[in-house]
Amino acid sequence: MRRRRKSVNGESPPGFPGFVELPHPAGIGPIAGWPIDAARFKVIPNASVEGVSFEGICVMPAQGPDQSNYERTTRGIRVRVMPFYLDDQSDPEEPRYVWAYTVRIDNESSDVVQLRTRYWRITDADGFTDEVAGDGVVGEQPVIRPGEGFEYTSGAPLSTPSGLMVGRYGMATSEGETFEVDIPAFSLDSPHELRQIH
Repeated sequence: MRRRRKSVNGESPPGFPGFVELPHPAGIGPIAGWPIDAARFKVIPNASVEGVSFEGICVMPAQGPDQSNYERTTRGIRVRVMPFYLDDQSDPEEPRYVWAYTVRIDNESSDVVQLRTRYWRITDADGFTDEVAGDGVVGEQPVIRPGEGFEYTSGAPLSTPSGLMVGRYGMATSEGETFEVDIPAFSLDSPHELRQIH
């Protein structure tokens, strides 16, 4: 995997669904009607989310108190992600922090689709980004018929106690049409996060 610090393009982050943006680090307070809880904010410098790089922004998944389930639908393909921290595989002294995430893909469209490729952008709490791309998921390229679903579990290690993941799947219909399905951006959180000063 190639690791690099993302460049900053100077654009303001868009108001993409599921996120709240604030100036970093000051100014935490009610923004656009959201009751902001500073303890729930994740500070990710130089992050890049859904194709936009930016600097000096706090990004928080704004899905209410239960932030363990993230969801996005593209062309009738619903993708849900549930990340969870693996304490028994992590070693903060090293430092090594490991998460697993379960992905559920439901075909709510009228087309038979096949998952051909995957792409992930993984940003740690220091703003470093890894990009991962390849064929299929967990060694499979599943065919998902209308009304059916596919579920798998994979993992992600980081050297920081928190991070952010976002990605997309390359799909193909039975007629040969190809299209991309968004994977919702989701937060990687650990019990050690509050011990690190950003």
